[in-house]
Amino acid sequence: MQGQAQQQAYDRGITIFSPDGRLYQVEYAREAVKRGTASIGIRTAEGVVLAVDKRIRSPLLEGTSVEKLHKADNHIGIASAGHVADARQLIDFARRNAQTNRLRYGEPIGVETLTKEVTDHIQQYTQVGGARPFGVALIIGGIENGEPRLYETDPSGTPYEWKALAVGADRNEIQQYLEDNYDEGGDLDSGIVLALEALASVNDGSLSPDGLGMATVDAESEEYVELTKDEIGEYLDDQDLLDEGDDEDDADADEE
Repeated sequence: MQGQAQQQAYDRGITIFSPDGRLYQVEYAREAVKRGTASIGIRTAEGVVLAVDKRIRSPLLEGTSVEKLHKADNHIGIASAGHVADARQLIDFARRNAQTNRLRYGEPIGVETLTKEVTDHIQQYTQVGGARPFGVALIIGGIENGEPRLYETDPSGTPYEWKALAVGADRNEIQQYLEDNYDEGGDLDSGIVLALEALASVNDGSLSPDGLGMATVDAESEEYVELTKDEIGEYLDDQDLLDEGDDEDDADADEE
């Protein structure tokens, strides 16, 4: 009973380490990330691909209102998993810093620099009493000096650089699929296909474009571009990943 009471005390105090060196609130924030739908980032030779599972739970819900993909600057995109409201706060912080850098120095901010500014901000909320950690993980991808870069932010405030990664629900399964199939020399199209196949691997082998979001940042143009629902549908159809219900809807539309 006494040990349980002590653990509860560590649970409540974000600024207090447990005897075994753990910050329970940070660990709980990571659990919140796992409850969010999956997001994927893939770095290719030609740029960066971001893909998110929106998982529209009702036909009455407007898919565009589910915000998991964000443009931080012309050359940087961000995907999130976890609490959407927390993600929105961090996205706004990233956008302000990106614009400040342009105004102050007359040049776009580096992907690594922006990532570390965001993670420094996240880390402050693991040391301050009366606050809680951000219950969200971000995938920050973009172009820096002509090279694609891809980073993850953790609720502890730690940045990691990746070639390909997944955050959110089913992370372990998706990450294993990426590790087995990733090609570092692939182009943007192959990165898009890999991201869709990885998501389909944990969704019974099929996907609907209505429940997906995708964006690319091309190394040549250094422009963040979101794919339309029709473009995503074409990729799914070409790879035989399109949900049968969507095939039937398309057929009905052709008949009309």
